[in-house]
Amino acid sequence: MRRTASAPPDPVTFVRVAAVSDVPPGTLLSVRLPDGDQVVLANDGGTVHALRDRCSHEEYALSAGELLPDGSIECVWHGARFDCRTGEARRGPAFEDVATYAVRIEGGAVLVAPRRR
Repeated sequence: MRRTASAPPDPVTFVRVAAVSDVPPGTLLSVRLPDGDQVVLANDGGTVHALRDRCSHEEYALSAGELLPDGSIECVWHGARFDCRTGEARRGPAFEDVATYAVRIEGGAVLVAPRRR
């Protein structure tokens, strides 16, 4: 049996989407990735997280909502809440989680990688 070498996985490419100063603690910021994905950045106590910028209930922009002290993003439309760290749905009417993205901070810039699978 002949074995073929598998190619190593593609390295994750992070892209600059904002300056850290654009997302002060306790705020949300909507950004678009080069692939067209709309992402909301959430600065939870100095740590920046990234999630798909759409509520899983009615597709409303999470960036129009509010980052609560417990780290939840509350959708302004119907009050659904999502954990800004994991994307987990915390309160209905949404029951599906939202996708999250890997984030790095380098030299005062926020960098985001493609959606986690």
